Parts: sequence; C-alpha cells; structure tokens
Amino acid sequence: MKNEFGMLKRKIILQIIFILVLTMIIGYIINYTLIDGMLQAPFADWFIRFCEDVLQLDYYAAQNAYRILFQQNKHLWLAIGLIILLLVIFYVALSRFTRYFILISTGVTMLSDESDKEIRLPSELEFMEKKLNTVKSKLEKRAKDAQEAEQRKNDLVVYLAHDIKTPLTSIIGYLSLLDEAKDMPVEQKEKYAKITLDKSYRLEQLINEFFEITRFNLQSIILDKEAINLNYMLLQLADEFYPLLAPKGQQAVVNIQGDIQIFADANKLARVFNNIFKNAIAYSDDNSTIDISAENVMDQTIITFTNRGKAIPPQKLEMIFEKFYRLDSSRSTQTGGAGLGLAIANEIIVAHGGSISATSNDDNTVFTVQIPHS
Repeated sequence: MKNEFGMLKRKIILQIIFILVLTMIIGYIINYTLIDGMLQAPFADWFIRFCEDVLQLDYYAAQNAYRILFQQNKHLWLAIGLIILLLVIFYVALSRFTRYFILISTGVTMLSDESDKEIRLPSELEFMEKKLNTVKSKLEKRAKDAQEAEQRKNDLVVYLAHDIKTPLTSIIGYLSLLDEAKDMPVEQKEKYAKITLDKSYRLEQLINEFFEITRFNLQSIILDKEAINLNYMLLQLADEFYPLLAPKGQQAVVNIQGDIQIFADANKLARVFNNIFKNAIAYSDDNSTIDISAENVMDQTIITFTNRGKAIPPQKLEMIFEKFYRLDSSRSTQTGGAGLGLAIANEIIVAHGGSISATSNDDNTVFTVQIPHS
C-alpha cells in the first residue's frame, strides 16, 4: 500500500515545495522591487498627499505617519502580505489536490452506473485506476454470470415443465387402457402397470428437480460439524449405489490409505459424495470401474473419484460447477438433472474451507475434493 501511494505522495510534496518556493520568490520581488525599490517613493508620495488632502494633516505630520506605519513596521507588513499570498496560492493548490478525489469519485460513479467505458485516472493514481477497473471487471463478470445462470434456470424450468407432460400423458393413457379393458390379459396388464410405474418414477424425479431449484435459491449453508470416519462413509457410499451400478455392469472400488478421520458436516459431505458419484455413474462406460480414493496430505484430506468414459470438453469442464448447468445438453435424457448437483457440492465444500475441481481426458475423468482435517 505504501508503494502504491508513493507516486502520489511525491507529487504532492513536490507541489508543496513548489508553492513555498513560489511564495518566497514573489515575496522577494514584492519586498525588493515594490517596497524597497521603484514603488517606495511613489507610494510614500501618494500616502503623504492622501493624509494632506483627506485627513487634513500638514506635510511633516503626514511624513511622520508614513514613517511610523510603514517604514518602522516594514517586516510586519511584509509578513502579512506573505501570509495572504501563501493562503491564496495554497487555496489554488488545494483545488488541484481535490481534483484527485473528484476523479476517484467519478470512477466510483462509473462503477455504480455500470458504465461500459474504462476508468481513466492520472499516472500518479495508476494503482487506483487498476483497482477500480479490476472491481469493474469482476462486477461485470458477476452480473453476466448471474444473468446467464438465471437464463439457464428459466430455460430449465421451461424444459422440465414440457418434460412433465410426457410421462404424465403416458400414465393417463395406460391407466385409461387398464380401466377400459377389463378383460385384458394378465401379462399385458402387468406390462402396462410396469410402464406406468416407470413413468411415475420419472414424473417424481422431474417434480423433485423443481423443488431442488427452489431449495437451492432459498437455502443458506449452515454446517454442523462432527468427527467422521471417512473410510466407513465412502465404503457405505459404494454399497448404497450398487443398484445403479449393476444394470450397466459397473463397479466401484474404494482405495483409502490408512484410517482417515475428518471433522465436517456428515450429512452435507455425504450429499457432496452422492452428487459426484451419481455423475460418475451416469457418464461412465458400461462394464467400467469407478475408483474412489482418499489420503491425507499435510493438513488436507484429498478424495478423488475416477471414472472411465467420454472426455468432458474443456469449455464444459469450466462450467460444470455453475448453477443450473447440465453436462448433458439433451433436456429429455434420464441423466440430465436440474444441473444443481455439482453446484451444491461445490458450495458445501467451499463452506468447509476446501475446494473441488475436475479434470478430463480421453482416458478418464477425475473429480478431486480437498477438505481440511478440521
């Protein structure tokens, strides 16, 4: 901070020195040119005439008054003149100093008005110019991100509303057939009942996504930390997701170095792992293995989820932790949720003081979670 203000302080000091030198020079000129120089006699003659004509003094009395008032108090008058001169020059200089505040105020106004113009300040305020432009860029990016997230949310709500009609129409259709065809064969009834149940599950999933959007907008993350056995949590996670792994011939392998204990919110951390694991299952190849590993590195615990599948494009990889962003752009796929799972996981980990990231190539995709021990 001291270095940032260095140029400004140097310029102000130079201006103050300039003011003092200028005042001394002008005072010198006034003293030796006007008071002791060419104007001394004319001023004395004018003052004596003024005393004779206006004050009705004789010549000797007027001359004596001039000597007492001016000649004997020359230094006092000079000091008074210099003080007045200094005040005038200082006022002019102060007006120049306040220009800096006016320029900074103008820059702040441009921030509040969301102006498209770049903020420009004098060279001695270059550090302030950079900071204001940095804040301006961040605010513009946040506004753009918020607008894009809102647009994605609105699009998603429209898509979900449209998608709800499909399973609902099927449910009504199959139930109508079951109601109308009383003599329908048992095998066909079972088939229609199975289809109706599947469509009902899909409808429930879509409705839950609507609620998830609302919860995400309203909730604030409050942590309730406790000691957690990470080994047990990840092993339990792999077991619980077996019904999702089995249909595609997938399996999960948990590899943990030693016994790992962390201090965190168990419920919220489980939600993080659930969201990452569900994403890994959805985008893994059939008959592939999802590797889950954990280890302590200094004061951090690092958990990784590695799956084999199609690589995530770099432009999408940068956005997967944003609100309402779905990796699968097809709105009607079973894997395409509300686009909140990874965004929620990211916010929970950040609330714990950790971080979450992802890398992807043609061989595998790796999600890495770093969280402090306590």
